[in-house]
Amino acid sequence: MLSEEYLVQQAVNGNQAAFTQLYNQNFDRIHRYIYIKVRDRAEAEDLTQDVFIRALESISSYKWRDLPFAAWLFKIAHNRVIDHVRKRSKEKRAPLEEAYAKSVEDPIQMTERDYEVYQLKAALEQLPEAQRDVATLRFIGQLSIAEVARTLGKSEGTVKALQFNATASLRKVLYGKLDG
Repeated sequence: MLSEEYLVQQAVNGNQAAFTQLYNQNFDRIHRYIYIKVRDRAEAEDLTQDVFIRALESISSYKWRDLPFAAWLFKIAHNRVIDHVRKRSKEKRAPLEEAYAKSVEDPIQMTERDYEVYQLKAALEQLPEAQRDVATLRFIGQLSIAEVARTLGKSEGTVKALQFNATASLRKVLYGKLDG
């Protein structure tokens, strides 16, 4: 298997196959992160594609800085989600329920997964924004402390503290009913 640094360098040099491999390695993580933020499958897919289009357009100026390529992608994704939320808040539209396409997936499993995502999203929404961003990048995006710090422009100590507080709050929200 080729190293990520090598693939990135090849992509920077215009190797489309290398960029495609980076895309395949990172698509699911970026998509999960965006989906948790926007909670709309179609919008998450569109935004995820937009992240990779922007990455492809900017790859020639990318500089390797001993952080995984995903950290750069998550920074792009984070900014796209912010832009999307701002744009959506300016649009005055009634929320519509997501129309589910026919799927070969078991409808019971789909419903259970969607309910779990809904519960997690509802719990995350109760956190302060900084804790929510850290928790989403750490646990949904699976970034390291250093990657989250770099993505959000915070110190690693701050990210650790935010993560600790976020997990304590999430545990209380999600499992607090079981303790009593």
